Amino acid sequence: MTLHVAAGTPWWLFAAADLILFLHIAGGSIAILAGAVALLSPKGGRVHRITGRVFGVAMLVMAGIGTATSPFLPVPSMTNLTAGIMTCYLVATGWASITRGSGRIGGLEKCGLGVALGIAGAGMTFIVMAMNSPTGTVGDAPPQSFYVFAVVGAIAATGDVKLILRGGLSGPARIARHLWRLSAALTIASGSFFLGQQRIMPAPIQGSPWLFVPVIAPLLLMVFSLIRIRFRRWFHTAKHSRSDTATARHSFQERAS
Repeated sequence: MTLHVAAGTPWWLFAAADLILFLHIAGGSIAILAGAVALLSPKGGRVHRITGRVFGVAMLVMAGIGTATSPFLPVPSMTNLTAGIMTCYLVATGWASITRGSGRIGGLEKCGLGVALGIAGAGMTFIVMAMNSPTGTVGDAPPQSFYVFAVVGAIAATGDVKLILRGGLSGPARIARHLWRLSAALTIASGSFFLGQQRIMPAPIQGSPWLFVPVIAPLLLMVFSLIRIRFRRWFHTAKHSRSDTATARHSFQERAS
């Protein structure tokens, strides 16, 4: 993101533009570092909780600024606008899923469903617009740039509908919702920095496939964690089932004797 201020404008506008750009970059940088530590630290521990809070605040600062300024750039970026809205939505709903408590929902989740549907609809609309455009783009983005919004928006909306119908989540399902939403937000931030800002990278690694590693890493950690959560849920269910069966068999034997 580059903010341009016309020559001859008051000095404080230049200062404001520099401050906004600094907060955007600093928020994204802090979010990536804090998110990486939160993903790698023991879940539920003190380090995880502290870095998770830092990650959430930094992400909202970064994405909020990107969302507010994208339409007013010299070349308006619909990709950044949609990505900013989606990132704020993922962070807010993912954060709420773990802080609100088990089996509870509120207005945020209900409003979030509308946002998710809007993101999916915007993604589909931009895809059609880009395909029918003489330049094959919307602003500076090809139709492929909007596939992720249509897919992630649809998945998130489906999850919101299930959450609302159930009246809340608890246990592993609640943790999984928290995990995948914040991991997806971290992936967006990492992609925006490592892939979208390659001009500030050292010349030897510009265009290098190694830049995809920090972008894909959160997704791989997310998949691993979700599988582990699922396995633990299966293990505990099977353990309780065996325990209940053994208790019932013991009671039957006592009655028979």
